[in-house]
Amino acid sequence: MLVIVDFGMGNLRSVLRRVEKLGYEVLLTADPEDVKRASKIILPGVGAFASGMQKLKDRGLIPALNRKVLDDGTPVLGICLGMQMMCKWGEEGDTQGLGWIDADCVRFRFEDNQNGYLRVPHMGWNTIDKQKPDVLLANVPEDSRFYFVHSYYVQPNDSAAVLATTDYGVAFTSMVRQGNISGTQFHPEKSHQAGANLLDAFLSQA
Repeated sequence: MLVIVDFGMGNLRSVLRRVEKLGYEVLLTADPEDVKRASKIILPGVGAFASGMQKLKDRGLIPALNRKVLDDGTPVLGICLGMQMMCKWGEEGDTQGLGWIDADCVRFRFEDNQNGYLRVPHMGWNTIDKQKPDVLLANVPEDSRFYFVHSYYVQPNDSAAVLATTDYGVAFTSMVRQGNISGTQFHPEKSHQAGANLLDAFLSQA
């Protein structure tokens, strides 16, 4: 069973519609018992790190997610805030994350360098630079553009977890991959065919 985790933040329906359009049966749920039965998990989200973690906690979702992802090795895809919450710590709210990847989530800061004209949040279309081959990117052309909306970005402590980077004043991590754990800072559900190909690659994995 494919599960999209509903913790009350972000336009989850856009993810649901895109997955259904790709031909997959999916359950949008906030029930930890549904999460425990999942064969694949999508953790989307838009908004503040601290609020997201609090909502996961309030709904009793964290133990179920930890069991599935860390103990059972269930494939999970975090999108935007969902990817950020996989980190150990978030600067926004000085908040502990899920800790699935050895990384922090930090804010863009351009006021002290030559890129001070860049706006925060980083919003709109941008490309990604693949750092290594991966099944998620097998059908994504090199010049593909993806849709971003974020003020914070993931900063892994181990470069082995970095699947792709994007340039916005700095080269920041726009995709992570560590075993069964994957994440995109951009929104594949809003990124036309390239995003659809990426989602399909995740959903079709054995």
